[in-house]
Amino acid sequence: MLILAIDPGSTSTKIGVLNEQELVHSGVDHDREIIGSFREVHEQEQMRFESITSMLEEMGFAGETFDAVVGRGGLIKPVGGGVYAVCDTLLSDLKNGTSGSHASNLGGVLARRLAAESGCPAFIVDPVVVDEMCDEARLSGLAGIERKSIFHALNQKAVARRVAEEMGRSYFDVNLIVAHMGGGITVGAHEKGKVVDVNNGLNGDGPYAPERSGGLPVDGIIEAIERGDYTLESLGRAVSRAGGIFSYLGIVDLREVERRIAEGDSVADLVWRGMVYQVVKAIGGLAASLEGEVDAIVLTGGMAHSKRLTEAISCKVGFLAETKVVPGEFELEALTAGALRVLSGEEEALNYAEKQRG
Repeated sequence: MLILAIDPGSTSTKIGVLNEQELVHSGVDHDREIIGSFREVHEQEQMRFESITSMLEEMGFAGETFDAVVGRGGLIKPVGGGVYAVCDTLLSDLKNGTSGSHASNLGGVLARRLAAESGCPAFIVDPVVVDEMCDEARLSGLAGIERKSIFHALNQKAVARRVAEEMGRSYFDVNLIVAHMGGGITVGAHEKGKVVDVNNGLNGDGPYAPERSGGLPVDGIIEAIERGDYTLESLGRAVSRAGGIFSYLGIVDLREVERRIAEGDSVADLVWRGMVYQVVKAIGGLAASLEGEVDAIVLTGGMAHSKRLTEAISCKVGFLAETKVVPGEFELEALTAGALRVLSGEEEALNYAEKQRG
């Protein structure tokens, strides 16, 4: 099997090639000014495509015929978890940004384009809009406004599968709480293979993070707009790109925050402790929603490399369940594993038009 995986990030493009059982990685960081010169995400397609072909050439895979090409799923209509074939409807929704604009929308678009060159199928796996929430979790408290499921579905589900396997059990037979901590933070309740509740980590819900505000008090938002501090558009950008730690300290690198703490910066210490506080509150709330039946709490994402952070969280939630730390992100591994499950007959590729929620 030769499978190409594509993972477009806000300012980077990562690829992986699964050659038999070995996954070879490569990636490129795009200049922020170049990224900023594009008004819309879909306009970056050609630039990203050329980056991928250059990386494939450097890796020695130029001109190879792939058995499948799989891309990171984007902001399409809500669907359940799984592997989806990139059909025309899915391609259209990715390009049009049906549920919003994000670099991940390019994953399926680029996968379809490169798959056409090999005459092979194109897939996406566990897109960020995976929606398996229970009915109670959808209610916001105000009729006409529904809570949305937008989270690090790909990495959360991949890590949950890994932890379940390490426990000698099936992902579909355990209850886990998974906290993905990166530029944004999402905390999900995985109940026997379904994420029955999770915060919208992109648009102002849940714990604050290095770049994102998390949930905000509604009265404060109204007052800020009335004062002229924000327009609706600028507030949206602040919530998703300039909130959280950045709004308090002007930095997003957790290592820099912890360096400042070590030097006696009391403000950095308070902001860091506030983030920990919000993460453990989210974990505790989801433990209650699972009626205390939690097999493990999993901490993952880039910030999980911080021993200081994971130990602080583990200390506060250890009474609920064992904490397992799986630092980093495993999108490329998850993408190739999903495609391989379909090619090997372990799973069937799902039909997006039939599975979309709305």
